[in-house]
Amino acid sequence: MSEKPLPALALVTLGCHKNLVDSERMLACLALDGFAITADPDGADVAIVNTCGFIDVARAESDRHIDALEAMKRDGRLGHVVVAGCMAQRYGREILKRHPDVDAVVGLAEREGMAEVCRRILDGRPVKRKRTRGRSESARKAGQAAMGHGPMVRVGPPPSAVPDDRERLRLTPRHYAYLRITEGCDNRCAYCAIPAIRGRLRSKPPARVLEEAEELVADGAKELVVIGQDTTAYGHDRRVKGRRLAGLLEALCERSGARWIRLMYAHPASISPDLIDRLAAGPPLVPYLDLPIQHIQTRILESMGRRVGRTGIEDLIDRLRAAVPHLAIRTSLIVGYPGETDDDFEHLMTFVAKVRFDHVGVFVYSPEEGTRAAGLPDRVAPEVARQRWERLMATAETLAHEAAAQHVGQTLETLVDGADAGGRLTARHAGQAPEVDSAVLLPAGAARTGEFCTVRVTGTDGYDLVADVVTDGDT
Repeated sequence: MSEKPLPALALVTLGCHKNLVDSERMLACLALDGFAITADPDGADVAIVNTCGFIDVARAESDRHIDALEAMKRDGRLGHVVVAGCMAQRYGREILKRHPDVDAVVGLAEREGMAEVCRRILDGRPVKRKRTRGRSESARKAGQAAMGHGPMVRVGPPPSAVPDDRERLRLTPRHYAYLRITEGCDNRCAYCAIPAIRGRLRSKPPARVLEEAEELVADGAKELVVIGQDTTAYGHDRRVKGRRLAGLLEALCERSGARWIRLMYAHPASISPDLIDRLAAGPPLVPYLDLPIQHIQTRILESMGRRVGRTGIEDLIDRLRAAVPHLAIRTSLIVGYPGETDDDFEHLMTFVAKVRFDHVGVFVYSPEEGTRAAGLPDRVAPEVARQRWERLMATAETLAHEAAAQHVGQTLETLVDGADAGGRLTARHAGQAPEVDSAVLLPAGAARTGEFCTVRVTGTDGYDLVADVVTDGDT
C-alpha cells in the first residue's frame, strides 16, 4: 500500500521584513509537522497569505492576493485559503465579508499553531469554541450547528510574549538574513496602528538574540540585517542598564561571526551617543543607518508624536556624519499629513535637497482607524497629497542619480545577491540594504552568488551602479 502523500502548502508573505520573519518561522513549524512546502499555490492543498495591514495601499495589496487565491479555489486548483498576519489581526471576522471563500482567519498569536489550524481545515473538523453562559437553547443549538460549517476565526489580543524566531525556514537568499530584536512598539506615533496590531514593546533577551544570530550564520548568512518596530527602543522594556542597543550590537559584532551587520528602523529621538560610537567603530557593523524621520517641520513632528523636532534631527545628522564620514543614511517621509501646508511641504523639499540622503522612501499619509491622527482637522486633499508625493519622489530620484554618479571610478567591496533573468548579476556595497535600496550591476558570470567581491564602478544605470569585478592583476 502506497503512503498517503504529504499535504502541499504554499505561503504568500506580504509587507515588512518583520512579517517575513513570521513567515519563515511559520513555514518551519509547518514543515516539521509534515506539510510539503511548495512555492506555487496552484494545486496546493492549503495556501496561507501572511498579510500586511499597516496602511491602505498594503491592505489593497493583501486583498488582491486573497482574491486571486479565492478564484483559484473556485476553479478547483486550490484546496483551502487561510488569511494570517497583521490584516487578519486587525480586522478579524470583517475580512470574511470581503472574502467569503476564505477558510480561516487567524491572528498573530497563531503563528506557532498554524499547523494545527491547517490540519483542522483539511480534516473538516469543527472549530473549538469557548462555551458562553446565559445563551438560550435555540442560540446554543444554532451555535453547535455552525461549528462544523463556515470559516475558522482565531483572532485574539496581540501576543504578550517575546517571539522566539529560532529555527526558521528562510525565504531570503542563504547569504543574508533578518534578525528581529524587538516586537511591538511603545512610541504611539499619531498616524500608526502598529501598537494596536502588534502590541507593546517586547525585547528579546540578549542571549537569545546571540543564539539566533549564531544559528543564522551557521546556516550560511554572511549579512545580518537587524530589525524591529523600533530597534533603538531595544531593552527599554526590560530595564536593561547601560548601553542597551549599542551593547547588543557590540556583542553581535564580537560573537555572531557575521561579515556584515546592518541596522534598520532606528528612531531619531533615541539615537544615543554610544550607538553613534559603535557605528564609528566600524566592521562588522557597516556604515549604514535606516533613520525614518517622517517630516522636518517641528509643528508636524509634534502632531505626529515623534518626540524630536527639526533642530534635533539636523543636529543628529551632523553628529552622525561627523563621526562616520562615509555613513549611508536611508530615511522615510510622509506627505499629506493633516495640517501640512504648502509651506511645510516646501520646507521638506528644501531639507531633502540640502541633506542629500542616500536612500529615500516617501509615503502618502493614510488615515488609520483608531489612531489619533485620523481625527485631526485640516485634511490634505488626496490629489494634493499625491502631487506632493510625485514632486518629492522626483527630487529624491534626481539626488539618487547624482549620488550614483559620484561612485564612478571607485573601488568597492560588494556582496553578490544573484542574477536577473538575463544573467546579469546584482550585488550590493555596504551602503545598500537588501530589497529596498539600489544595487551594483555586474556582468553575467563575473562572480558567484553569496560571495564577496571587489568591484570598480564604471558607470550608472538609473539608481544603480554598473561595475566590473577587480581581479588580482588589476591595479
